Amino acid sequence: MVRSHLVILKREYLEGLLGGEKRIEARLTKTRRAPFGRIGRGDRLFFKVSSGLVRARGKVGRVLEFEDLDCAGVAKLRGEYDGDIRGSDEYWAEKRDSRWAVLVWVEDVEAIGPMRIDKKDWRAWVVLSEQENFGLRW
Repeated sequence: MVRSHLVILKREYLEGLLGGEKRIEARLTKTRRAPFGRIGRGDRLFFKVSSGLVRARGKVGRVLEFEDLDCAGVAKLRGEYDGDIRGSDEYWAEKRDSRWAVLVWVEDVEAIGPMRIDKKDWRAWVVLSEQENFGLRW
């Protein structure tokens, strides 16, 4: 089943996806949360800038998931994948205590007309559904 997702990220990371320098969107967390276990190849992604508008969309090309990470495991992910994640030193410092990780290879990223949505919570990733889709349609 193909799912749609709303991905909230910093402007510089969205620009990297649109420019092709960033090919992997990484989510490292201390607890299991979306998109872990709820994303797959072919899923659709809508990209929203933090505190801003939905500005792009793309598709999932590949997914890798990791659990029970420790600091060494996070460092290994950085060493293997940061060329495509493009995380800053600050990002990796904030994520060093993460226990869960989802790496999403993003394909076919394209800018779309900026759209304002009514999202008021703190979730940085939302698996969209019929009941909760913020009016986003592919």
